[in-house]
Amino acid sequence: MKTEHKIYGALALLAVAGVGLYVTGQNKQKQAAAHAAANTSADLPSIALVKDDVDKITKVEVTSPDRDDKTKKNDVTLEKKGDDWVVTSPVQAKASSSNVKSLLDNMKELKVKDVIDRTSGSYDQYELNDDKGLHVVVWKDADKLKDLYFGKNGSRGQTARIAGRDGVYVVSGYSNYHYNHELKGWRETSILKFEDENAIQVDVTNKNGLFSFSKNGDKWSGSLTKRDKDGKLGKPEKEWKRFDEAKVKDLLRAYKGLSADNFGEAKDKAESGVESAEQTGGVVHVKLKDNGGDITVNVGKVSKGTSRWAMKAGDDILYTLSSWVADWATAEASKFEKPDDKKKDDKKADKKGDKKAAASSDEDDE
Repeated sequence: MKTEHKIYGALALLAVAGVGLYVTGQNKQKQAAAHAAANTSADLPSIALVKDDVDKITKVEVTSPDRDDKTKKNDVTLEKKGDDWVVTSPVQAKASSSNVKSLLDNMKELKVKDVIDRTSGSYDQYELNDDKGLHVVVWKDADKLKDLYFGKNGSRGQTARIAGRDGVYVVSGYSNYHYNHELKGWRETSILKFEDENAIQVDVTNKNGLFSFSKNGDKWSGSLTKRDKDGKLGKPEKEWKRFDEAKVKDLLRAYKGLSADNFGEAKDKAESGVESAEQTGGVVHVKLKDNGGDITVNVGKVSKGTSRWAMKAGDDILYTLSSWVADWATAEASKFEKPDDKKKDDKKADKKGDKKAAASSDEDDE
């Protein structure tokens, strides 16, 4: 055999051996990676709430960064009393059971996917320290079921930490929307709940007069009583020609599912004007059929911007209402009337005039 053939043969053997070594190495790497992944997965903690525990939870504590001042924290404690949830700190109030339920339902979906750091050294970097992290503690009577912190949501995903265990973890299933509420988000905002079809009488009383509406069958009739120069109510007008029953229906649509924009504190009540609502804002009174009861909402002074203070009769909670709702209580007679025919004719005339002017302008251009 020629020398050159021997060389080629040796090279071929080396190539085959190299391929074999490469394949063997790759297989070992895959096996090592799989083994490491298995070990890592087995080492990842479980943080989800067990489904059977959800109905047994008695208290939830949420501490979140203040949206306006990141140096401050908002602490809210929610406790279950019977079948209902209540806010017990920083105020005593009825809680939004639906929002509490949404948080607990979301905690059933939490899952640790990966670990970034097994120490506490990077808590500040991922906003998982006590000053920056969103902190949730869930209790079942005296037992602490979950104690979790949630931090940054970056390229690797949502970060989290488990109290009492060092490490920065990446979790799936977390929705910040269910946790990061301001205090008003944890409170029950619903003020009224009734079917507008059940209303048979509606009265609005304010400094502009008394607007009284009665339902007969499916039709609404209206009565207008003006105030005299001394501010006292006189006798009802003989006829309210431009009364529009559609406006009463609009009012009922606004009030049948009335909700608060925000809440006041006890110190705000004296200056809210709700106790003299007829002069400072207005009073809306609704009577329901079949002994369904009476509903009265006192709307007071402007609270902030265009919102107004309000309080439901028989309740001691001070709310704020949006101007869209509050304006019905402070309305003038025109708000319950059909548009003035003269004004409509003037608008039509203005439109015709604009069209003629535009046509004339086009002719001049030509």
